[in-house]
Amino acid sequence: MVRANNLQFPQDNWVGCLTYQSTATVMPSADELRSLTRQARARNRSVGVTGMLLFEEGRFLQTLEGPPEGLDAIWSSVARDQRHSDIEVLSKHMAPARLFTGWDMFLSSKTGHVSSPAGIVSDLPPAVAEHVRAAVKLSLDGDDIGLNALMAELVEKGWTSDAMLRMLIEPSARALGDAWLADDCSELDLTIALSMMQLAGHAVRYETAPQAIRSSRYSILLATAPGEPHMLGTALLADQFTDAGWDVQMAFPDSEEALLNQLSAQRPDALDIGLSDALFRQQSLIGLRSTVEHSRLIPANHPTVVSVGGRLFAEAAATAASVGADHARVTVAGASIRMAELVRQSRKF
Repeated sequence: MVRANNLQFPQDNWVGCLTYQSTATVMPSADELRSLTRQARARNRSVGVTGMLLFEEGRFLQTLEGPPEGLDAIWSSVARDQRHSDIEVLSKHMAPARLFTGWDMFLSSKTGHVSSPAGIVSDLPPAVAEHVRAAVKLSLDGDDIGLNALMAELVEKGWTSDAMLRMLIEPSARALGDAWLADDCSELDLTIALSMMQLAGHAVRYETAPQAIRSSRYSILLATAPGEPHMLGTALLADQFTDAGWDVQMAFPDSEEALLNQLSAQRPDALDIGLSDALFRQQSLIGLRSTVEHSRLIPANHPTVVSVGGRLFAEAAATAASVGADHARVTVAGASIRMAELVRQSRKF
């Protein structure tokens, strides 16, 4: 086993953050993972530590955060645990805020995930839930004609573009992600289905922005987070911001450097960075925080409003403050109006 040195943090009112990866000595079952998580929650709660645990293909990735003395106690227990080996500390630092506020321990794994496709639709009205189930099946079946027909039928029934986004497209994307987590579809199936949802969503127009915004010609760079392969939310945002009169540029960078280079060249009024709308992507938060921090250093004397989005911000405890952004999208709907307000405010200073 590999031990980290005792954590020594001098700042007051900040939290210590520790991220490590390791290898399971014996492959745990779903019940064993849930038991492990229950034990961790009770232990973490007793010392004020929060965090998340990912498990996939025999590997653990865990982030812990909290007061230094509590973090030291938890780490001592983790390092002695015989259920894993080859422990490698990936990050150890101080932070002004928690990424996982309210999570004693959040578990995500292919064998024991906390959500399910049924859980996504259970919070929707029955009729709406049926439309979501239909959209998921049509996209997984590759039935683009059926998917477009479903959306056209809902428009004829009076569904607005905002309703289509909030009650059909975004819940369907999350249900597709949970279908993959439950091994009900392959990663290729998920990617194709999200792409079909993206193409069908182009038929939904968003002409809801006030004329004052349309005449302003604000500029925005819409980007997926570096390396993020799912681009549904970013593509839907492009339609919305274009219809609202913004000057829109898009980026699908494979690295933080590529994104920062495009940001430096374009110097937009706003930047939106999107994670997957289908999966939670907890492991991407540390990298996203770095990207947001570095993006603020690029446009000297030209303040850029930074927005972040994806399922993690829509459904979980992650907030704009947790990654240093100005705004976190809970939904794509209405994003252009909210960002215009933030740009106007930034120009006053």
